Amino acid sequence: MHVLISGGGIGGLTAALAFQKLGHQVTVLEQSPFLDEVGAGLQISPNGMRVFEALGVSARVEKDAFRPRAQELRFGKGGGRILSIPLRDASRARWGAEYLHVHRADLVQALASALDDRQANAVQFGRRVVSYVQSAAAVTAQLDDATSISGDLLVGADGIHSAIRAQMLGPDKPRFTGHVAWRAVVPVSELGADAPPESACVWVGAKRHAVTYRLRRGSLANLVAVVESKEPEAESWTTTGSREKALKDFRRWSPVIQAILTKAPVLNRWALFDRMALDKWSDGRVVLLGDACHPMLPFLAQGAVMAIEDAYVLAQLASKKPDLPSALTTYESARKPRTSRVQEGARRNASLFHRGDPFTQLATYGPIWMAGQFLPSFAHGQYDWIYAHDVTDMSGTHT
Repeated sequence: MHVLISGGGIGGLTAALAFQKLGHQVTVLEQSPFLDEVGAGLQISPNGMRVFEALGVSARVEKDAFRPRAQELRFGKGGGRILSIPLRDASRARWGAEYLHVHRADLVQALASALDDRQANAVQFGRRVVSYVQSAAAVTAQLDDATSISGDLLVGADGIHSAIRAQMLGPDKPRFTGHVAWRAVVPVSELGADAPPESACVWVGAKRHAVTYRLRRGSLANLVAVVESKEPEAESWTTTGSREKALKDFRRWSPVIQAILTKAPVLNRWALFDRMALDKWSDGRVVLLGDACHPMLPFLAQGAVMAIEDAYVLAQLASKKPDLPSALTTYESARKPRTSRVQEGARRNASLFHRGDPFTQLATYGPIWMAGQFLPSFAHGQYDWIYAHDVTDMSGTHT
């Protein structure tokens, strides 16, 4: 097949690698004029790394990544540790692959370079897909410059504001969650004693929480700090906010959080929206993946990884079935239960992390502390359903 992919982000590039590995020609149509530094840190858990291993790109992904020592839960004020689950030495032993922190730009570069090595000029920059037309035999992507390109399959990996989804299902109706996230990246060398721990650390508190971890072999500190807000804002990765407002949102919190907010050269402010499940993910020879069909709130750190899983399963099923529309329906049936469960888990965590009343905190975090102290295997096991899942095993129910 000739597979057209709208969107050169993580899901689109993984899909391109997966289809190319199976012998298909791929064309990735990316609206940006070049690869850039937009975005910040990502957590790639073992279920995502197994896909990269199957596609032969794990070494490239690991090259500039950081392997966290643990997953931690701490109080935002005071920094007291509630839970610590080993990762660096335990991830491969328990879940079969590494757990990594990567800068989004590094991951996109690693995937794009691997694709370019395998098929020259597979990624076309400055080409934005705005609509599609199709027949029984082909599909044509129409671009914003009035040109078009035809192929056998069109994959909508064009993100949360997907033009492919809008044509397929009409305008979406996002719901403001009442949460706004501050995002920042700071060199660790500028933070001194207030550098974040070498872990994936969630800091919890009343009506807000923060997540810190390291990137680029430990040289960068990444922060996502979420606060409840009654005022809806624009849904954008690139909107910035004032340092004064950010520090006010997290005043009297750990010096680690304060230092990053103080030293960050740019503070992005990202309003979080949720969406209802879609009626369908495909239309004839057109299919959606990743944020285009199941956008994730960031409270389980699985948004990118779900797109990575989608990409692998889609390529496998579309290659095995001669009836392409039927294969796309099978892909949706295989993926929707899992992505829906992850979406729901992320929604629950939004509440779990924002306990403010001391009695509620004790009732919530006391059992978590007890499990970490006396039942560490049980604490580890809470993530098995996510991290041990293996979409590269297509022999049974692991799709």
